[in-house]
Amino acid sequence: MHSQIVLGCDPSGAPVHLDLEELLATRLLVQGNSGSGKSHLLRRLLEESAGVVQQIVIDPEGDFVSLAEAFGHVVIDGSAYSDAEILRLASRIREHRASVVLALDGLEIEGQMRCSALFLGGLFDAPAHHWYPALVIVDEAQVFAPAAAGEVSDDARRSSLAAMTNLMCRGRKRGLAGVIATQRLAKLAKNVAAEASNLLMGRTFLDIDMVRAADLLGMERRQAEQIRDLERGHFLGLGPAVSRRPVAVKIGGVKTRAKSVVAGIMAPPTSTRDEMEAILHAAPEEPPVQPDLWGAPVARAPASAGELQDRIVANEQAIAAVEEVVLEPGEAEALIEEILREMGSEEGCTFQTTAALFQDFTVRCRMRGLKNHGLDATGFRRRFSMAVAGLSEADEHTERIMGLAQALPEDLLIPFLAIARAAAVDEPCPEDEQLAILYGTSSLGRARRMLDYLERSGLIVVRTDFGGRRTVAIPQLSLVTQAA
Repeated sequence: MHSQIVLGCDPSGAPVHLDLEELLATRLLVQGNSGSGKSHLLRRLLEESAGVVQQIVIDPEGDFVSLAEAFGHVVIDGSAYSDAEILRLASRIREHRASVVLALDGLEIEGQMRCSALFLGGLFDAPAHHWYPALVIVDEAQVFAPAAAGEVSDDARRSSLAAMTNLMCRGRKRGLAGVIATQRLAKLAKNVAAEASNLLMGRTFLDIDMVRAADLLGMERRQAEQIRDLERGHFLGLGPAVSRRPVAVKIGGVKTRAKSVVAGIMAPPTSTRDEMEAILHAAPEEPPVQPDLWGAPVARAPASAGELQDRIVANEQAIAAVEEVVLEPGEAEALIEEILREMGSEEGCTFQTTAALFQDFTVRCRMRGLKNHGLDATGFRRRFSMAVAGLSEADEHTERIMGLAQALPEDLLIPFLAIARAAAVDEPCPEDEQLAILYGTSSLGRARRMLDYLERSGLIVVRTDFGGRRTVAIPQLSLVTQAA
């Protein structure tokens, strides 16, 4: 199989080739301001070498996912996987020689750096018998190997920079050839840029970048001005895989394009000034009013002793006036279920003590004519917890879930059952605010510590992907919630 691809043509129209075998050994650095054609160059390289060598693309903007349909690349959404899954995917990519695009556009900058560092580390740490040759293309490399500290945490910056340094300095022995593209050489860590023996320099305007590019190309300082005059898609190339002497290259055409690119000029809407002004100044739609579950309770004046006595007498009279209704066992059970559901749906019910709730339940049963409900305090708490969590005795998974929850402390029963029900019906795990309410607290920190306790107890396994979406698995029941 021929190892050379046509990158483009020189000013005379002669083809300019790129030697892939030499590139695998010597790496490539692409530099150019925004709009100079860097992504177009990388796309040309990827399209021409597809099927010849394995390709692994780290794509911070999601520009290269269009390669999947045309050339069969597997798109991996970096925001949808946890740390362990990213490492496992990287290992399998090396084992099976899959060409992939790691799309990081769903993550913030720090998340992109952490995810790429794990991914590159997984590629780098693959077993020696999986060290097949592969091009590792990193667009916007200054994000992953910054020359100076930015707004991200030091841990994220150090891990990302170390991974990029490993790729460019030590990747060759493991079959990994780094192809990195950056807008500015000054923003890219020097120890990363210096390892590339092949250079393709596009249009740049800042003096410091022009001088550095000219130095790398072996040009005199006074010749650096021509870098400013390069047209879009035109580059100056140098290196063993391109040319032994600086050569001007006009990059050839491509078959795919970035999903975000709108070709040509698009005329604005034909609306009149008044119509557009009305649209822009239209009142926003009012969102539905949400109950304030965290607001301070409304202060009420304490009842006097006489008012309390009157209430007690009225309740006793009302209860005495109710005749006991003789119900069939099935009817009594249905009535108990109905009362428990009513209590479980009331706001603030989880903040009350079991004793107060049990007394309220007993009174409600007597008011409905059921003077003997047959539940003690422990049985009531179990049934009430099921009602709040949305479980029913008739549900398929209820018996197994309740059996697993027997050893739990009383205050952890409702949140665990709510998580288990969500997993059983394939719904997302309740959010921290909901779990806090189910736990009977206003503290999100306590709710998170409750989850930690359940995980340490071996009842659940919590997984959070790079996009912040959480899933909770219950291994003993083979159930898992949806990501949320």
